[in-house]
Amino acid sequence: MTTTYIEVADVAKRFTLRHNRSLKELAVAAIRGKNLSDTFLALDGVSFDVTEGESVALLGFNGSGKSTLLKCISGVLTPDAGSIRTRGRVAGLIEVGAGFHPDLTGRENVYLNGAILGMSKEQIDARFDEIVAFSEIERFIDTEVKFYSSGMFLRLAFAVAVHSDPEVFLVDEILAVGDEPFQRKCLDRIKQLKGEGRTLVIVSHDLDMVARLCERGILLERGKMVVDGVATDVVARMRGEG
Repeated sequence: MTTTYIEVADVAKRFTLRHNRSLKELAVAAIRGKNLSDTFLALDGVSFDVTEGESVALLGFNGSGKSTLLKCISGVLTPDAGSIRTRGRVAGLIEVGAGFHPDLTGRENVYLNGAILGMSKEQIDARFDEIVAFSEIERFIDTEVKFYSSGMFLRLAFAVAVHSDPEVFLVDEILAVGDEPFQRKCLDRIKQLKGEGRTLVIVSHDLDMVARLCERGILLERGKMVVDGVATDVVARMRGEG
């Protein structure tokens, strides 16, 4: 019997769009009691389950809601309606520098980020050298991370995440930030996690990579889930081939 690791039930997420207005427009709106803000429904009644060991791609064109959905699954965002339940340790890369404190060194942030991901100090101690070696930023590990480039952030964040022994691993387009050799290194580690039976949820515009890495694809259009099927079939549909 398979275990459900992610349960998304009728999830909705709405954002308020605020536009630049002149003082005259703001004054008139205040007098008339008119709200000048627009709302945008990024997710609209999305439901699906992900079971242990599945590799799932969230697909869709810009504005479809896939990154918003991944942030909701990770806990970075909270749905306005519906519910999301996860099981086990959830880790991954959603935003550059998320969970890092700019005034702390790389070393201190490894311990901070590891703790956020549920690792004990003893576990971080045991894996610290591996984390730093994977990140390839040994020379800068005792430098405050506010001086890091986005690529250095990525390297360290990814290294901590993959060494946290996650049951569920989430990856956004953030992989595009690193240089090509490091991207290949990250992809190899993601494949290793998949081979170990970890649960993967990936957002990417790289359809070839998605088709190779994921068995299942979920296609979003304007916040609604329109297809949930075999990844290669969903990719073909996006390319207009299916």
